Amino acid sequence: MENSDTQGLSGKVALITGGTTGIGRATAELLQRAGARVIVTGRNPETLASARRELPEDVLVLEADARSLSDATRLAAEVERRFGRLDILFLNAGIAQLAAFEAVTEAFYDEHMDVNVKGVIFTLQKLLPFLFSGSSVIVNTSVADQRGTSAMSIYSATKGAVAALVRSLAVELAPRGIRVNSVSPATILTPIQAKFGLPPEVAAQTAAHYSARIPLARFGAAEEVARTVLFLASPAASYITGVELPVDGGLSIS
Repeated sequence: MENSDTQGLSGKVALITGGTTGIGRATAELLQRAGARVIVTGRNPETLASARRELPEDVLVLEADARSLSDATRLAAEVERRFGRLDILFLNAGIAQLAAFEAVTEAFYDEHMDVNVKGVIFTLQKLLPFLFSGSSVIVNTSVADQRGTSAMSIYSATKGAVAALVRSLAVELAPRGIRVNSVSPATILTPIQAKFGLPPEVAAQTAAHYSARIPLARFGAAEEVARTVLFLASPAASYITGVELPVDGGLSIS
């Protein structure tokens, strides 16, 4: 169990979008153990229900769709009413689907841009009034924004967009004492893997292919990304802003 005194998160208020499964949920559990008061959001009724059942009782689970500005406004009002401030914001909600470029439709494009880019921008904008000096914003990007991958052109473009946003906002928000960074995972074992829509045998071949290219020779765990978020959120990273920190077993350099 993490010691809250060593992490410096005791009493801090943390919000994690897309926090009912995968990386978001692992981060919620870790930050809660480190002493933070944690809020998670999601939009799937089943994962919302399981999060309410299985996460610690003091973790607040709220329904919010990253694509919806009205949901972002409602979320901000809830943060103001219950806490009055926000110390850590992990913008983690996202989708990832595979499609050959010729098969990309306007709906496919819009969904990825709305969740992965629009959701980051307007959730942060609505919550910004509650982020004060010393607070930390972390965005979940992807190694895909730096490496070319077949059938991931639109997903990669969305992650490249938010990676650029992180660099700009790190400069713009620095005078307010707000740090803005990102974690850049590669092949992490989470439920999002199943949403690529690959047949089981193709998924297994793909996993073997990528594992062979990763210097650490394995996929990562959601908890390993969560620990990186914890570091970026903590006082240990007080002089770090504007970085995109790979959590990829060395894939981006191999």
